[in-house]
Amino acid sequence: MTQLESAAPQPTAGVVDGREHQLPVRIYYEDTDFTGVVYHANYLRYLERGRSDFFRVIGISHTEMAKVDTAFALTRMEIDFKRAARVDDALLVRTTYDRVKGPRLFVSQRITRGDELIAQAVVEAVCITMDGRPRKPTAQMVAMLAPWFEAGA
Repeated sequence: MTQLESAAPQPTAGVVDGREHQLPVRIYYEDTDFTGVVYHANYLRYLERGRSDFFRVIGISHTEMAKVDTAFALTRMEIDFKRAARVDDALLVRTTYDRVKGPRLFVSQRITRGDELIAQAVVEAVCITMDGRPRKPTAQMVAMLAPWFEAGA
């Protein structure tokens, strides 16, 4: 599969624009607390979907990763909440995979409502075996991610 083919839009998985994956998320009543504001833990779910669907759009399958004894675990996540999202809002989860170093992947994410920043996150994930031991990502995975890393990363 070529880079262009792997970056083709897929239903519900978002699209890649430049280095950034963009995943639309609609806020439903179930996402909110009793005040009508998105419950803070739900932002973690939206960010996870952004990271996972980035992989999906460029052709990396979590199912296939498991077959070669590979998974990911988060080792660090820093989130800044800037604005409240509310029921019926249309948000965009923006994800960039910045670089890989050994078993670690470094990810930057933002959630926006139009031009307004709702939240931003800095994420460090570690590639692991299915029994939890750190391992380097496969050469194929690194090659598939390489076009999306920061210049010089």
